[in-house]
Amino acid sequence: MASFSETFLDESLAVCRQLKPANIEEMAGQLRQIRDRGGRLFILGVGGSAGHAGHAVNDFRKLCGFEAYAPTDNVSELTARTNDEGWETTFVGYLKGSRLGPKDGILIFSVGGGSREKNVSMNLVRALSLAKEVGSTILGIVGKDGGYTKEVAHACVVVPTVNPKHVTPLTEGFAAVIWHLLVSHPLLKVEEPKWESIR
Repeated sequence: MASFSETFLDESLAVCRQLKPANIEEMAGQLRQIRDRGGRLFILGVGGSAGHAGHAVNDFRKLCGFEAYAPTDNVSELTARTNDEGWETTFVGYLKGSRLGPKDGILIFSVGGGSREKNVSMNLVRALSLAKEVGSTILGIVGKDGGYTKEVAHACVVVPTVNPKHVTPLTEGFAAVIWHLLVSHPLLKVEEPKWESIR
């Protein structure tokens, strides 16, 4: 009988085999266009994906020369908006205050992609609706069926479900793999990471 570790790693290999490189390449191209036209990149996520957002902002800024932000990095504003206006408005309020526009892009990290019908991740749904309204580029790295993110995105990578019991860990784990692929992509990378530059 296979150990849990062997099973989980086999599931990870299955995800790798089922990912569609063409979707990742499309996202790299869209990101390049955002940067080339002087747009900003706003990276949004909740829970573990909020941690990913902060980490990815660092990588896109430092390695790829983006002006990038994660609303969840500003805990004071996040909690003030939650307290005063409600959780659903946390991201849309931040984006309106930042004057999100057609030159900009938003990148969503989410296990389910948000759903108006299921009333899940409504702060992401409202942010996506604003981005669509103002003509921003919408990108997503999501799991399950992709949710509202996939429905409205210009480019979206859906992490395939290979085991319904491990949707969250595999989606969040591969979100990190995919954004690290993107910040290493020759279309986007402008600076070598420290350890790769040491001989």
